[in-house]
Amino acid sequence: MCELNTPPTATVNLKKAERVALIQRTLDELYPTTPIPLDHFDAYSLLIAVLLSAQCTDARVNQITPALWQLADNPHDMAKVPIEEIKAVIRPCGLSPQKSKAISVLSQRLVDEFDGQVPADMAALETLPGVGHKTASVVMSQAFGVPAFPVDTHIHRLAQRWGLTHGKNVVQTEKDLKRLFPKESWNKLHLQIIYYGREHCSARGCNGLVCGICRACYPARKHPKQVQKP
Repeated sequence: MCELNTPPTATVNLKKAERVALIQRTLDELYPTTPIPLDHFDAYSLLIAVLLSAQCTDARVNQITPALWQLADNPHDMAKVPIEEIKAVIRPCGLSPQKSKAISVLSQRLVDEFDGQVPADMAALETLPGVGHKTASVVMSQAFGVPAFPVDTHIHRLAQRWGLTHGKNVVQTEKDLKRLFPKESWNKLHLQIIYYGREHCSARGCNGLVCGICRACYPARKHPKQVQKP
């Protein structure tokens, strides 16, 4: 891990503005580039991959999607594939009955209502089956480059450990993070926090006292940080 540029003898917890600056500086040093962890080739394949990633690892999704694209790799063809065939392919991702139905129905919706194209519109995306606010935010930011700050349980956990939010749910955490960080950094920062959480500040690997950012932001913290689950 890179140096956090914080004096090792610091004993006073940083103020929020100082924490924000340190976090952004550290994440930029650690992750100057932020490749999208879900393999995809267009907005539709990203949308389906994000849908499949619910309660499933990105690595597992990346193992499954090549077989799914062999069935169909666009809304027009996917809408014609029987749901049972979709379900058989995506079963390792979990929740296959719900996800297979959502993939089938949203594909048909895209054909019927959007000329087979994924809409670059948050409200429209959120009307599609299986597509919640977080999924829509990921597609808007990563497929269309529109500033968004998708917040999942992992980002919610780190934001609480770092004192960036007291939100009891991901909706409030998203609002708080958007207020703290420049809009032009949201898309990259969302991925940087995910990478950092996986490598340094995981649910079990850090309790607010272990990782570099937690220690740098709160050198005077003596007890594990209790995180409110969304």
